[in-house]
Amino acid sequence: MKLLTVVGARPQFVKAAVVSRAIKQFNTENMGQTSIQEIICHTGQHYDANMSDVFFDEMQIPKPDYNLGIGGGSHGAMTGQQLEKIEQVLKKEKPDVVLVYGDTNSTLAGALAASKLHIPVVHIEAGLRSYNRKMPEEINRVLTDHISENLFAPTEVSLNNLLKEGVSDSKIHVVGDVMYDAVIFYKDKARKPVWFEGLSVVQGEFVLCTIHRAENTEDTDRLASIFKGLQRSNLPVILPLHPRTKACLAELKLELGNIHIVDPVGYLEMVWLESHCHLVATDSGGVQKEAFFHKKPCVTMRDETEWVELVRAGVNRLVGASEEKIVDAINSDNWDGIQGDFYGDGNTAERIIGVISKLK
Repeated sequence: MKLLTVVGARPQFVKAAVVSRAIKQFNTENMGQTSIQEIICHTGQHYDANMSDVFFDEMQIPKPDYNLGIGGGSHGAMTGQQLEKIEQVLKKEKPDVVLVYGDTNSTLAGALAASKLHIPVVHIEAGLRSYNRKMPEEINRVLTDHISENLFAPTEVSLNNLLKEGVSDSKIHVVGDVMYDAVIFYKDKARKPVWFEGLSVVQGEFVLCTIHRAENTEDTDRLASIFKGLQRSNLPVILPLHPRTKACLAELKLELGNIHIVDPVGYLEMVWLESHCHLVATDSGGVQKEAFFHKKPCVTMRDETEWVELVRAGVNRLVGASEEKIVDAINSDNWDGIQGDFYGDGNTAERIIGVISKLK
C-alpha cells in the first residue's frame, strides 16, 4: 500500500512523526506480508525557522519527500495553490490513500485534491468542533470530515459531533489522540531553554502563556485586556511571542510588569516549559491538551474551545479576553485535580495504522 501524508505546519509534523514510527513498526512486524510505503508532502504553509535539519534529526521525524514551498497570502490563494500542487504530486505518485491531519489550509487542500481524484482520504483528529464558523480552521475541519472515507476521532465527544452531522458511523474510528503519543515519546527528550536561568524564575512557579490567534492578536482591545490580566498574575509569566505580536504590543505601549517575553521556542523546549510550569494560559487548541497531558491547569483565552471535555472536567477554564476572568483563573487556588482518560493510552498511532493497513 502507498500512503501519501500531507502536512503544512510544525504541529502536524510532530503528529506525523508518531504515525510514521507506527508505520515502521508495522512494516517490521509484517515483513514479507502487507507493508505500507509512506510519502510525505509538505505544503510549506507555515515557514518555521525552527524546522531546520536539526529539528528533524532531534525529533526523529522523516524529512518530506516533497516541499511545495507555498506559504503566505490569503486563505483562498494559499488553498488554491496548494490544491493545484498537491494534485500534481498525487498524479505522479498515485497513492492508494491520502492522510491529512487537523484543520489547516493544507489539510483541506490535501483532502480536496485526493477526493477529486477519487483517492480515499483518511482524516486524523476528525470531529473537532468549536461551532464558530468565523474561524477558518472550523471550515477546514468540517469540509475535510465530510469528504473523508475514514475519520479517526480522538474522543467520544468528537464521535458524537460527527454522528450529529450525519456522518456514517461505519466511517468513524474512536482511537485516542496522537498528541498524547507524542508527549509520552518526547517528554524524556525535553530541553530546558538556554535563557531560562537568566529570568530568575523558579521551576514550578511560573505561568506559561501563548497567544497567537488572530482574534486576539489583531484586535487591539482584546490584546490589551489580555495583557492587563496577565500583568496581575501572582506568578511571573513566560510568554514566547511572535515578532508580529511584539510589534502590536509596542504600539499599544502596555506595561509588561512580571511578563517575560521571549522568542518562539522549539517543540522540545515547549515540552519542558509545559512540564515545569505551574499553570498554562493559552489560546492554542493543541497547548490546551498538552497542559492536560502534563497535568497542569489551563486558562483558555478564547470564547469557545474544541476540547469541551476538559472544561467539563474542571481542568480548563474559558475566560475569553476578559481581564477580570483571566486574573481570577490564573490566581485561583480552586482547581480540580488533573485526572481523567479522555485521549487514549498513548497507542493511538498503532490503532490508526491497524485500520489503514486493512483498507482496500
